[in-house]
Amino acid sequence: MKVFCDTSVLVAACVRQHPHFAPARTVLEAVASGRQHGTISAHSLGELYSALTSLPVSPRILPAEAHRIIATNVRPHFQTVQVTPTMYVEAIESCVRQSLGGGKVYDSLLLACARKAACDRIYTFNLGDFRRLAPDLADRIAAP
Repeated sequence: MKVFCDTSVLVAACVRQHPHFAPARTVLEAVASGRQHGTISAHSLGELYSALTSLPVSPRILPAEAHRIIATNVRPHFQTVQVTPTMYVEAIESCVRQSLGGGKVYDSLLLACARKAACDRIYTFNLGDFRRLAPDLADRIAAP
């Protein structure tokens, strides 16, 4: 099965103190073991680094540690979908059509990547927004 993980799942899978660590880690381990084929957006790499280095955890995750976490736990195991300028424009236009602002444009962008990669399952902890942004993919969108 080809699975797409949004940034919320990647963050949870990489931070033991995160309340969704166990289910997210299960997905990450399935991908790392080859039981599932994992896909992420290139944009999520930046979002993951930003989230890891700004989470209110103790001890704080320093930049070098965030880099190590991404280089060890994510990059070797996931195919990365490149984001094109057209995908950004279409993500914005999708949000405009639905009168959605703020960070939902990034969710729309991630959904475009999942669609481009033809993923069978799209994992997120943001089910409502993802299903609203992509009703055609609603049956593929699930929490881990």
